[in-house]
Amino acid sequence: MIRYTLRQLEYFVAVGEAGSITVAAGRVNVSSPSISTAISQLESEFGMPLFVRQHAQGLSLTQAGRALMDQAKLVLREADRLVDLAGDISGQVRGPMSVGCMLTFAQVVLPALRKAFVETYPEVRFTQTERDANEIVSALRRAEIDVALTYDLMMPSDLTFIPLIELPPFVLISAEHPLADHDEITVEELKALPMVLLDLPLSSDYFLSFFLEKGIKPEIAERSRDIAVVRSLVANGFGYSIANLRPLNGLSPDGKKLRFIPLAGSPRPMKIGLLLLPRAETTHVVARFVDFAQNWVRDGFTPDGFARQLSGPQAQPTSATTEKTTPPES
Repeated sequence: MIRYTLRQLEYFVAVGEAGSITVAAGRVNVSSPSISTAISQLESEFGMPLFVRQHAQGLSLTQAGRALMDQAKLVLREADRLVDLAGDISGQVRGPMSVGCMLTFAQVVLPALRKAFVETYPEVRFTQTERDANEIVSALRRAEIDVALTYDLMMPSDLTFIPLIELPPFVLISAEHPLADHDEITVEELKALPMVLLDLPLSSDYFLSFFLEKGIKPEIAERSRDIAVVRSLVANGFGYSIANLRPLNGLSPDGKKLRFIPLAGSPRPMKIGLLLLPRAETTHVVARFVDFAQNWVRDGFTPDGFARQLSGPQAQPTSATTEKTTPPES
């Protein structure tokens, strides 16, 4: 007869990972005496010590404790899967979901979308991570994340991309720049001017493609992997940049005014969308998140709201069509 509970196993794993009853108690939000009692009961039930008590160094797992903790984690995962399966069968939206997001726009998009989703479906255990384009693809294939918010810059054939919104490129310049009063700026006008490049995988190729198409080599004066640093460099007169996202207040991080002027010639826009493995939508919680994100953009964040904040009045929600995409032409 089983005489231990899943809660006791949870406390055991928490202590094993933390190496301290006090730290574990804070992580699982219970009192230290409750955890101490649970550990003692497990040791009595299993008939062996699980931890070595070291007053100066906390607790460390015994050899038996390490073996049992691995199994305890497996039991807890399977218990979670049982609850999630019941949710799928009953049609309830519950269980874990991990969402990745591109570094360049995670701060603008993901927190707000996450808040709206978990308020609607509070039984979803939502986690997020921010990565560059290559890391997102790798994380999806390794099942480290279930779905990602990303650009349509590199979409291998084994992944599905669901577009949400189009973001035309613009020239980012300081308010004092000689071109700041233009309605639009051509690539030719930028030819001899210093450029501040957002130097992230694939994103940089996209921005530079506008010049390559014209046979022009841009004068790259500065590079940064941080979009905030790029904006500050531009605002302080170190050059212009090409971007698709604008800060909500129109200012650089150090408070200086920026200008966002359309790039002339109808250049290819970026699309923000959801990237996932084709089979991922068979999971009830992921399928509901996909539907929710599409409606969130289409109904709650129109070009006069979310899209305008992202890139300006030209940004438009896309049709909610699932597509397999290929890398853009350079």
